[in-house]
Amino acid sequence: MVVDTAFFDKLTAIRHHLHQYPELSGQEFETTAFIKKILQEHHISIVETTLKTGVIAEIGTKEEVIIGLRADIDALPILEATNLDYASVNAGAMHACGHDFHTTSLLGAAILLKQYEDQLPGKVYLIFQPAEEIFQGAKEVIDVLDFSHWSGLVGFHNSPDLPLGAISARLSRQMASVDRFHVIIHGTGTHAAHPDQGNDPIVTGSQIITNLQAIISRHVPASEQAVLSITHVEAGSTWNVIPDTFQFEGTIRTFDETVRETIIQQTKKIIQNTADNYNQTVTIDWITGPGPVNNDEALYQLITPAVTSIGTEFIAAKSNLGGEDFAFYQEHVATYFASIGTGKGIPLHHPAFLIDDHALTYSVHYYLKAVETLLQINLGVI
Repeated sequence: MVVDTAFFDKLTAIRHHLHQYPELSGQEFETTAFIKKILQEHHISIVETTLKTGVIAEIGTKEEVIIGLRADIDALPILEATNLDYASVNAGAMHACGHDFHTTSLLGAAILLKQYEDQLPGKVYLIFQPAEEIFQGAKEVIDVLDFSHWSGLVGFHNSPDLPLGAISARLSRQMASVDRFHVIIHGTGTHAAHPDQGNDPIVTGSQIITNLQAIISRHVPASEQAVLSITHVEAGSTWNVIPDTFQFEGTIRTFDETVRETIIQQTKKIIQNTADNYNQTVTIDWITGPGPVNNDEALYQLITPAVTSIGTEFIAAKSNLGGEDFAFYQEHVATYFASIGTGKGIPLHHPAFLIDDHALTYSVHYYLKAVETLLQINLGVI
């Protein structure tokens, strides 16, 4: 399958459009409509579902083998600072994680696969998944699809840290589990000149945050990777009043389930006990996210050599404490996940995040080579 320059110019235009009109998790209505428009223009069948946003499509008429390709479509609540001609026009929303790139890559693969539909010995599902950034989209897709007869599901994430076109993967512990917590300490506010007349929640919250830092060093084996980060702190509204509440948010990232449970238990214990010691009450909202991203061993051995051939190089992946709701699919179907280098080096979730459009050549062929490998056919992908 020889892909000409004009085709990738078309894909570049699609990505730029998606980048210019980003939508946040669960709000991807225009993005969904745009994806459907492209698919319909190429006569690709759209699967009717109850999804509020996101699209599932299918190519192929035979049911002997069923596989899937997945891309996420949502953006982040970030104010863009790239100065691109196609920078976001939706204030406060930006494709700072490259999901516009992922979506375009899957659209490109779909368009090319459709041309060879009659040759496919099985069916390929195309999952344009919403709400990855809030770890809800994969669960929504799982609710509307039956994976019981699938042979595999393939996804990827762009990596600004990898050279352009490089492909990276590992068998296990590729990405970490994710837990998020939101804590409110309830004290008693008073004038700052008379702290004895209240019960200061700022002192309590500060003590908790300090004590939480000992969990990793004292309760997690040195051989394990784990992170506990406090990312948002909020209390009070002026300089001379002690507030009623102190709140903070954070996250833990782990690869081992026992370590994960240990950190959760210790975190909750420190929060509750410290609040009790200061005669205050506490509200803990714990949001359990996806587990670690691990590749199915059989798919890893099968797909890795194949997709390596279309990249500029293969780089053995290091464990990444970032999270991905692709992990939820692992509970229902054999999965394969890799990283593809996009060459710009600006970190994910940064207001100036960039992607080299030439990476589309590699990402589209990554999907196609995975299809060839799982369906055991040769489409002539280069």
